[in-house]
Amino acid sequence: MKKIVISTLLLSGLLFLNGCTNLEENVLDEASAAGLTDKQAADGNLAPVYARLPDLFTHTNYFTIQEISTDEAILPYRGGTDWGDNGIYTALHQHTPTSTDPNIRNTWLILAQGISRSITAINTLPTINDPNAKTYIAEARGMRAYYNMMMLDLFGLVFAKDDPQGVSEVLRGTAALEYVKSEFLAVEPELLTTVGPGRLTKGAVWGLLARLYLNAPVYREPYAAQFTFKPEDLDKVVEYSDKIISSGQYQLSPDYFSIFNSDNHTNKELVFAVDQRAELNGHNRLAYFSISGDQFPLIAFPAANGTDGPAITSDFYQTWATAYAPRDPAGTDPRFFKQNATIPADSCVSDFTMNRGILRGQQYGLLRVAGAYARCGANYKVGKLFYVTRNRPTLAVNFTEQVDFSVVGSNYNTGYRVLKYEFSKKSASGRNLGDADISIVRLADVYLMRAEAKLRKGDAASALADVNLIRAARTSGTPAPALASMNLDLLLRERGFELYWEMVRRTDLIRFGKYEGTWTEKTNTDKLKRLFPIPQTAIDGASNLPGYLKQNDGY
Repeated sequence: MKKIVISTLLLSGLLFLNGCTNLEENVLDEASAAGLTDKQAADGNLAPVYARLPDLFTHTNYFTIQEISTDEAILPYRGGTDWGDNGIYTALHQHTPTSTDPNIRNTWLILAQGISRSITAINTLPTINDPNAKTYIAEARGMRAYYNMMMLDLFGLVFAKDDPQGVSEVLRGTAALEYVKSEFLAVEPELLTTVGPGRLTKGAVWGLLARLYLNAPVYREPYAAQFTFKPEDLDKVVEYSDKIISSGQYQLSPDYFSIFNSDNHTNKELVFAVDQRAELNGHNRLAYFSISGDQFPLIAFPAANGTDGPAITSDFYQTWATAYAPRDPAGTDPRFFKQNATIPADSCVSDFTMNRGILRGQQYGLLRVAGAYARCGANYKVGKLFYVTRNRPTLAVNFTEQVDFSVVGSNYNTGYRVLKYEFSKKSASGRNLGDADISIVRLADVYLMRAEAKLRKGDAASALADVNLIRAARTSGTPAPALASMNLDLLLRERGFELYWEMVRRTDLIRFGKYEGTWTEKTNTDKLKRLFPIPQTAIDGASNLPGYLKQNDGY
């Protein structure tokens, strides 16, 4: 009788997520899935492998631990009333998190569940007589490798396991790196090139392999005083980057912010992405997280607003300001800011679209009175915004450069904000129905990885050419001026300009030897903080296997 696994038992999932990996799968016979075709059964086994990606990339999970732990983002206790959360965002920024941090725990749980679901699919799909099964097995195995790669990056370990009834082997260091690498290499021949950025393709695996080889010295020795970049690893970065670039499938987008628009699923710059289309139950939180609670982007939904979350640090802003001084980066680099509306005070509009990028100074927008938009005839009144929703109607929504953890520095208006992903036109609350796919690997990053590999091998001219190619490609506004030279500091700066708010900053800073640096409200230089603590719940859950899950050093 044909066996179909519909889902992983809640119990088995909890066992895995808490660290003990002796899973018991819930296997149902075909009578339990009456009416399912083989294709439906195959699709139904692959879908759970990808299903938690939107949750993983939500604002308080992977985004938070990759960005707020760096010089790029800071989240103060806003006005003494919002985002206090028992100090977890302060601790994350200052590199003093603990093993009970809920955002770290949630990220761990989702990654662990992704590995568990992948194992279930790998073991079930061979029993289904569908022509897609072979490709689906490769995707599930590749996604298991991807989730493990994230585990390796964040926590310094991977879980190697094939048999759902077995116990995962915990690998660290070189063994972990080689395991992930071998899994990607094994599945690459079976993957497709025609299914779009929301599924694992050949291009996606090439991009992930390039990233894996580039970070190989960190993954081998995460606490090394200095990382050793092997020439053979850097050659592989170039090789896999070249495969993507020469495939002809991907193109740099002339309009930088279109990469993050609601309709970006077909944007050819995306190589691998979280499929966030609203019909697939995406969410909108990367758009609403940073902007003000008194910024209401949608005429159709007067309850959809921001949450006054993280801002960029003055340190990160100054990398832009000093790079282009005395010119304003907003008029010099189209990646910094895109103006969609010029709004004189107290005017009327029939439609409204928020500006994008890094938002500075006084903000203008739709005005509300008693929860409804102010009208002027058939149109809508716009003007200077104040913090009415925060019961501070005399405090202007005037974003300042300075932001810190002091009382003054943590007020609602402090810190320049980021609206990179388009605010979904379907989001009734600002927290739901996000249409924009979230980039995991895109072509510009591929060029920058190739540039870094070449630079580390001594070929500064080729690295400079790759960086300037990206700059010249953004032609929807005046392209950023070409650079005249290239070194590692400039390349890290360029990665910040191109990839800010895209959840790569922590990994970049570690690889470039900058994570122990000093920036606003952060002076911790402990290299043991390069890895996050394994959640205490995971260690406790594995307590029946003595020594199985050891806490990372420094926690």
